[in-house]
Amino acid sequence: MNTHEQVKDLVRQKYSEIALQDKETNQSSCCGSSCCSTEVYSIMADDYTQLEGYNPDADLGLGCGLPTQFAKIQKGDVVIDLGSGAGNDAFIARHETGETGKVIGIDFTPAMIERARKNAEVRGFNNVEFRQGDIESMPVSANTADVIVSNCVLNLVPNKDGVIKDIYRVLKPGGHFSISDIVLEGELPNEIKEAAEMYAGCVAGAIQKQVYLALIETNGFINITIQKDKPIIVPDDILGQYLSAKQLAAFKQSGTGIRSITVYAEKPTEEKQACCGTDCCN
Repeated sequence: MNTHEQVKDLVRQKYSEIALQDKETNQSSCCGSSCCSTEVYSIMADDYTQLEGYNPDADLGLGCGLPTQFAKIQKGDVVIDLGSGAGNDAFIARHETGETGKVIGIDFTPAMIERARKNAEVRGFNNVEFRQGDIESMPVSANTADVIVSNCVLNLVPNKDGVIKDIYRVLKPGGHFSISDIVLEGELPNEIKEAAEMYAGCVAGAIQKQVYLALIETNGFINITIQKDKPIIVPDDILGQYLSAKQLAAFKQSGTGIRSITVYAEKPTEEKQACCGTDCCN
């Protein structure tokens, strides 16, 4: 992989392809549309079908968790969904926030924005809107959101620190986020790290779990909690496209873990922000 812009162009292209596919023929998961085995649909995506507000037309199987289920959304909340895709998490958030709340989905892929807007229009969802933009520089004013959710997206962004900083900016004091993402425990082989398809597939762009959590803490968030943690097993037929049989065996014996975690954290209230550096911020 090369520059940040090249990475972003790659991700935009891959997810545009997915957005333009018919659901019946889409065998994508967070792994992308062309690199996957027939097993990959169930590798990362969790089952949304039992959640209130679920709309199958908006579910492209691109997630790695159920952040909206854990997000503690209240009636009347303003919710922002980062990397909103075809609208799946945004529509579930709308059910939770009700008619008095508002949901803003942000995605940098025009084809995804168009698909999500059509899904919202068909259902008459007047309090859900979708904005095109980068999530490290959201087209949203500061102190807007009560809750931010995101499902398997930050790993696709080269500037993860920038995203977390902008989440802090956009959340209201006392607001919180619940984000599902892919992280690592141990090192990936270089052949996986450098594979464009595996970056678009939410694996090569993942960072170490402890680094991920430290970024959240150093950007001022408090009450950081892992709400869910599950292993991700990538099938051998996918890994075998990049690794020799010997390399594959060594990787499986290395103990490296690819994990989906759902992380909750809060932006301190104005009172706590004012006294940061003392025990009252703990």
